[in-house]
Amino acid sequence: MKKRGIIPFVFTAFLLVFISLVIWFLKEDNKPKVIFVGQRLDTEYWKIIESGAKEGFRDFDIEGEVLAPDSVYPISNQPNLLKTVLKQHPDALIVTPTVPADTIPVLEEYKKNNIPVIFASRDIEWEHKTSYIGTDHYALGKTAGKLLGSMVYPGEQVAIIYGGQDDQAMIDRKNGMKKVLEDIGIEIVTEQSGYDQFGNPKPVIGAILQKHPDIQGIVTTSDRLALDVLKTLEKKEVNIPVIGTDGITDMVESIEAGKMNATIAQNPYDIGYLSVEQAKKAIDGAKTEKRIDSGIDIITEGNANERLNFIQKLLD
Repeated sequence: MKKRGIIPFVFTAFLLVFISLVIWFLKEDNKPKVIFVGQRLDTEYWKIIESGAKEGFRDFDIEGEVLAPDSVYPISNQPNLLKTVLKQHPDALIVTPTVPADTIPVLEEYKKNNIPVIFASRDIEWEHKTSYIGTDHYALGKTAGKLLGSMVYPGEQVAIIYGGQDDQAMIDRKNGMKKVLEDIGIEIVTEQSGYDQFGNPKPVIGAILQKHPDIQGIVTTSDRLALDVLKTLEKKEVNIPVIGTDGITDMVESIEAGKMNATIAQNPYDIGYLSVEQAKKAIDGAKTEKRIDSGIDIITEGNANERLNFIQKLLD
């Protein structure tokens, strides 16, 4: 009698487990699918964006994935990846476009398939984009200019070292810096690109110091450039303020150690997270924001340690 009672119980338990699994799988299948295609995933900036996106996937119950080409070059890498992603029929696409002329034709195919497209970190002119989430680079440049302006006197000489000449973000930062410094009467003796054609820093500060020995400050459109400048200044034993932009770990560590003055940091974690949030709203048919400024932070010696702890937590 006891054995007869066990069999129905085991069968019922098995049936309940089976039903639960079916419900779980059905729920997983009903999750919206969002794919984030970045420019790369091998740098700190992009790893932090990925961290924010993945947190967004969890919070908004999304089946999400962050992808990027193995290399930025050749420029056909990202369009080819976008074509592959399109075959997966995601419910929304988040993308950081590399070269507009090559990217937009592929994005038009997403539009034809009624797939919302959200731009993250880099904005381009495309009338069908759902939203842009990222840094206001002109405002960032103005803040960097103001910071350097507070460290030098009107009439003194400074230099601007900027990134790629075809990178709109770098151009916007430079223009913001230039506007502020000129408005407060500081002489910009030179504006030079600090990157070669492959996007690697090239030594320009030595020649600038030789030509303009009375220079009193330097502002750069990236932390990589600022750190490169610092190496040369240390070798030449020149002590003048240097302001960077980005907020990468090496820069923040230099600020904490008192070697560098400050950086204007972006918020890549927020870019990743907010992009996913806008994607979910677009999928649900809710109102989306056309443009979201992810904000900036001024990092100095006083708050450098706090920033380092935050970055480390995200990268662990």
